[in-house]
Amino acid sequence: MKDGPDIARIGALMGDPARANILSALLSGKALTATELATEAGITGQTASSHLKKLMEGGLLTQAKQGRHRYFTLAGPEVGAVLEAVMGLAARKGHLRTRTGPRDPQMRAARVCYDHLAGDMAVRIFDSLQKRGFLAVSTDKGGLALTADGEGFVSGIGIDLDALTASRRPMCRACLDWSERRNHLAGGLGAALLTRFTESDWLRREPAGRIVHISPKGEAELKKLFPVP
Repeated sequence: MKDGPDIARIGALMGDPARANILSALLSGKALTATELATEAGITGQTASSHLKKLMEGGLLTQAKQGRHRYFTLAGPEVGAVLEAVMGLAARKGHLRTRTGPRDPQMRAARVCYDHLAGDMAVRIFDSLQKRGFLAVSTDKGGLALTADGEGFVSGIGIDLDALTASRRPMCRACLDWSERRNHLAGGLGAALLTRFTESDWLRREPAGRIVHISPKGEAELKKLFPVP
């Protein structure tokens, strides 16, 4: 490819197994140190530093220094969206890692995708919003937008729409869910909903990793708020 965006470089950065493990670990949305990322990737600290430098130079990661430690995060929600989309493509084509165990069903049920909810419950929320006419296709707002009824519904559950509208980030975006192979909600609204559910004690994130636990009360409330017609 002589002209245009260099997708080969991005593909090469993501395609290395160690770097793929580093990027996957950061999909939790949490900032992690080089030592923590080395453990996640199963590599030495020196090797991790080399991979982190390449990911930084490629624009996929950012870092912040606090005290003696450097913390790494994904460079933004668009990086998380690409990673989740690639996971979905890999799953559809049968390219699955064979690591199994009791945590796999939990990952499929509910997990964090950078800063929004993914998994079975997230897909249910997206389907409910769409089928009830709260989400509509928009050609000028990144593909999805809240309808007037959707704005009323979202405001009614405590989401500050004015703050989301003022942000430069798209409010609504479809993100392909790798486990369900259907869309869940990303964008500013997806992040705001995750925050709202967590503050209501309906969800609890594991201290490490991406798994989200839904409390019995949370499951009942979410199913009531987001019925699927």
